[in-house]
Amino acid sequence: MTSVLDAVVVGAGPNGLTAAVELARRGMSVEVFEARETVGGGARTAELTLPGFRHDTCSAVHPMAIGSPAFAAMPLARHGLTWLHADIAMAQPLADGTAAVLTGSVGETAMSLGPRDAGTYRRLVAPFVGHWDTLAADFLRTQWLGLPRDPVRYARFGLVAGLPVDVLGRRFRDDRARALLAGMAGHLIAPTGAIGTAGAALMFALAAHHGGWPMPRGGSQALSDALTSLLREHGGEVHTGFEVKRLDDLPPARAYLFDTSPTAMARIAGLGDAYTGTRYGPGVFKIDYALDGPVPWTAEPVRRAGTVHVGASSGEIRTALRQVAVDGTPPDRPLLIAAQPSLVDDTRAPAGKHTFWVYGHVPNGWRGDLTDAVERQLERFAPGFRDLVLARATAGPPEFAAANANYVGGDIYAGSAVGLRMLVRPKLTRNPYRTAHPAVFLCSQSAPPGPGVHGMSGHHAARQVWRSLRTDR
Repeated sequence: MTSVLDAVVVGAGPNGLTAAVELARRGMSVEVFEARETVGGGARTAELTLPGFRHDTCSAVHPMAIGSPAFAAMPLARHGLTWLHADIAMAQPLADGTAAVLTGSVGETAMSLGPRDAGTYRRLVAPFVGHWDTLAADFLRTQWLGLPRDPVRYARFGLVAGLPVDVLGRRFRDDRARALLAGMAGHLIAPTGAIGTAGAALMFALAAHHGGWPMPRGGSQALSDALTSLLREHGGEVHTGFEVKRLDDLPPARAYLFDTSPTAMARIAGLGDAYTGTRYGPGVFKIDYALDGPVPWTAEPVRRAGTVHVGASSGEIRTALRQVAVDGTPPDRPLLIAAQPSLVDDTRAPAGKHTFWVYGHVPNGWRGDLTDAVERQLERFAPGFRDLVLARATAGPPEFAAANANYVGGDIYAGSAVGLRMLVRPKLTRNPYRTAHPAVFLCSQSAPPGPGVHGMSGHHAARQVWRSLRTDR
């Protein structure tokens, strides 16, 4: 007679692996099934251009992972994960040839914004610096499930976090600070006038002041491999190259957790039209470069930054985000989010060569080619960039959707993060991890707290499964 597993996880992204680890550590029998030949979901690394050049296929820099309450409770270093930090976490090159920077130091960051705004920045972050652990626990969750650990600071942060970043920017006198904040808020791929965009900017800034914006040595795959190794240490199993089309494809289990889009979960689990209203956001157009040398940025601090936000001003960033998120058109001058992993990691490229990772935002499902717009934008701040290109690998929305079924229309967040959709994911329901099927749970970033490599959606879903199975025993 076939034994019944405690839990089966569909999808081996960071959230699915986190959920599997947490259940296995509680003594439950767990197996993970992944459609691709390698684990990782959005945290994979591969040779996309030339031999010896290792590129992250989606996520590359992990400020939320190093500060994740879920990962903090796991001995991932023992399983091969090493964090690497650039001298500067993030740099924002500006139209005047200089740059604003974000570093671990509040003072250094403040001074880069200029003397008229340094004090304003210090006052903005002062109530929260040194309190990351409680802030992260309170905000990386479903807001209406449970009580905050630090209610007063939670409320104080919420008063800022709910603002549009455009409104927060009015506290500053010069555009250097407004551009820095707008670039960080741009990670949501939402208009800068949307509620909640100030919260994204502030959380990214506080993450830098707490643990930095690091990259795993060897690429994002190292994080996924460490989670997999830890899972196996606790008796869990992982099956790759196994596409699940219906529940009957899987071994019998008391619970099924889906690190997938909600629409895929509904199709596989027979949930009908329960998630047909899921709204997906804009897509991305990403280019991975093999370079003959480091990017020749005009502003010296940018040459030492792990992450670069390319946008000359807050107005330019505002226009780019409005074009893609509101008008549904590719931006003329896209906000670029870029990473320079080989500055800190000698495993990523042959000696003397470099890898460079960059993406811009485009409408969902867009089939065009943004390469020229991306490279024109880069040349504005790094003249001679094109001369260093040895090879490039491009991926637009169709390629992202083909490589990862969660990325519907190229939406790497598996669901729009605009406004209240950052909190109410994937639909309005009391418990977003549970479904109409008592044994089926959603554990992907389509559920709160949403986008990012932090494992917290998997963490919260695993707690729901554990409570459910414990009650059933």
